[in-house]
Amino acid sequence: MESPVGGAAGLRGQRVADEALLDNQDAMAENDPGGMLRMTASAGAQVRESAALAAEVNLRALEDDGLPRAVVIAGAGTAARTGEILAMAAGPRSRAPVIAHRSAALPGWVGAADVVIAISASGHSPEALAAAEAASRRGARLVGIGAPDSELQSVVERARSPFIPVPRRAPARASLWALTVPVLLAARTLGLVKVNEADFAETATRLDADAERCRPNAESFVNPAKSLALGLAGSVPIVWGSSPLATVAARRFADTLSANARYPVVAGALGEAGRGRVGLLDGVFGGLVESDRDIFADPFDDEDQQSSRLRVVLLRDGGLNADDDTDEPFAVEERRADAIQTLAERRGVRCDVITAEGGSSLERLASLVAVPDFASVYLALAHGLDPMAVPAVSEMKELSNP
Repeated sequence: MESPVGGAAGLRGQRVADEALLDNQDAMAENDPGGMLRMTASAGAQVRESAALAAEVNLRALEDDGLPRAVVIAGAGTAARTGEILAMAAGPRSRAPVIAHRSAALPGWVGAADVVIAISASGHSPEALAAAEAASRRGARLVGIGAPDSELQSVVERARSPFIPVPRRAPARASLWALTVPVLLAARTLGLVKVNEADFAETATRLDADAERCRPNAESFVNPAKSLALGLAGSVPIVWGSSPLATVAARRFADTLSANARYPVVAGALGEAGRGRVGLLDGVFGGLVESDRDIFADPFDDEDQQSSRLRVVLLRDGGLNADDDTDEPFAVEERRADAIQTLAERRGVRCDVITAEGGSSLERLASLVAVPDFASVYLALAHGLDPMAVPAVSEMKELSNP
């Protein structure tokens, strides 16, 4: 969907973020003609609706052949992120490996002993379609998740496999929860996760509460998403997660910052940071080398920030997976998180910290995803960009299609 506002120049937006735009309801509405803010605020409703739709589909056939050798989540973009969420929820002691598969061709080893979950919000993703067709030919158990009355639904139903419809009301990146809930319910049927209705209810409530905190008419100084967006403006964001759960959220934030706000992002786990990426803090986009630094200067002075363009966003999660016997892995990551904050402070690189809240892993994930999702939209709007329209994506599809 392309924006009617400002033509190509309007799509490019402006180089400098304008805080006033985020407190101007009319300006935000003009720059968001597709309603990305409204769609982002629907996350809680997505959880409830998807759970209800999945409950109407008979998934019991998945149980007939017992525990699968492996579960392959086939799709691209946000669809593949749901595979990472399932792997996180299943934990390191999952009864079967969970593999997020992003290419059109299924691995050669996938066969009758495995389960393939093909996902496409539009129902037309070549990756999901090819995977569904290959799974059917090879006799693998198959589940389809995507838009109703789509090509994916036809392929899945021809294979006499269950298909869970996801109403096509938003682009895939704004449909994370609509796609995730059916994946988790299918995995529950297979005995891989123990997620229950209470977990979904608490997650939906958490997403609703964060949507209220991040509502468009809440001014920047009380709106955590607007504050985060303005802090990131003009920077090169680095987003690190302190646990497998937080790392999924970090990579999700990189997705939305890239697609909605068109910002380049580095994202990953703190373990990756400790093996080289933390060196970015000493690079040309990070802190000044000590020989060039005024030791009496305020490390967070605005003028000093002009020479320090990195901005670290640290997603922290001290939660303990139910399947783990010890919290030592989490203690290690929390110490790394403390170290990152100290290193950033010493170099005058600002660091935003978002800490997970909630009981279940799903609710904690929601608490790390919600505010950053809104922040990516607000950052686009502060630059005068339409967060819905991504012309380069449309052009790439046109150029690459036969």
